[in-house]
Amino acid sequence: MRYWGPMSEASEGLKIDVWERTKGHGGPVQAMNRRLFMQLLGYECGEGLEPDRAIAALGGALDEQRASAVIYADVNNPRGLALLSWSEEPADFVTRVRPTLSQPALRSLRSVAALTMIGRTYATGYEPDLEHWLLQRPKETVRNAAWPWAVWYPLRRTGSFEMLEDREKGGILREHATIGQAYGQQNLAHDVRLACHGLDQNDNEFVIGLIGEQLHPLSHVVQAMRRTRQTSQYIAHMGPFFVGHRAWTSVTP
Repeated sequence: MRYWGPMSEASEGLKIDVWERTKGHGGPVQAMNRRLFMQLLGYECGEGLEPDRAIAALGGALDEQRASAVIYADVNNPRGLALLSWSEEPADFVTRVRPTLSQPALRSLRSVAALTMIGRTYATGYEPDLEHWLLQRPKETVRNAAWPWAVWYPLRRTGSFEMLEDREKGGILREHATIGQAYGQQNLAHDVRLACHGLDQNDNEFVIGLIGEQLHPLSHVVQAMRRTRQTSQYIAHMGPFFVGHRAWTSVTP
């Protein structure tokens, strides 16, 4: 069954490639058709449900389902929390994570829809180890016991950015990346970058997670990025921002 209308000569010759690829740093080309999906769900505890009890009940249920996740206490809402889960199989969000939220002990847990974020890992083409970048690094980053602080937010670039020549886009992205890498090398902030084209209810394009030992550097890197050309000229929308402190980590990595 065709949904896009009659096939044209142009479409017959158009080969679609959905694999992730990287040339590394002068190494061999790597290619994978695997990626990690990550989802953040924000919640507020209703009357009669204390946040600590909600975190304990939700964490126990997640371990029973063998779901991979962390739970954050919401810094900006004393009765708030957020669940970050991940899997290579996005159906796990429905079959493993969703059942944990239906237990009677969490009946008063109310969803904060504005804090729902979802995305997939992707390659930029320069990662030296593609499998580690796509599948392992994000999990290691959010689970690292030494880095309990997190800032998560979605963003969307303007359409004019996509109309730039590749060379100009590359320079803009390198400026942004150089700053981020400096924070990472100095153990101030570590990022998780996810693409969410077509997955986000508000038409965002990316979800960014900033993870670190202390909160101040995570705010500092957001401030530093405001001076880049990408943020100052080509970001149409950022946020809402979720600021959390990790309160629970799953047994399943």
